[in-house]
Amino acid sequence: MAEAEQPERLRGDRRTTVDDIRGLMASATPHFALQLRNRVRKLIAGLDADDPARLAGERAIAELQQIAYSGETRGEGEEPLRPLPSLSDHAVAP
Repeated sequence: MAEAEQPERLRGDRRTTVDDIRGLMASATPHFALQLRNRVRKLIAGLDADDPARLAGERAIAELQQIAYSGETRGEGEEPLRPLPSLSDHAVAP
């Protein structure tokens, strides 16, 4: 996943929406959380403090930070899916 944004979202006459933020969050995993966080930051940068998309974006940024460094548990049914490890759980090669 790249940090590049879809050109349609960056058009000057197009306003960032809560659905844009939700669309990015749909693909959140620990391994891509920091790239998504940066994309959300870019999308909400020029919005007013009380704009619904900015508020959703700020919540998304906090959630993405948590996912990146704490991992994520998925599934709560009878057969839960295995947890996705955080970035901290992976050894980084020098």
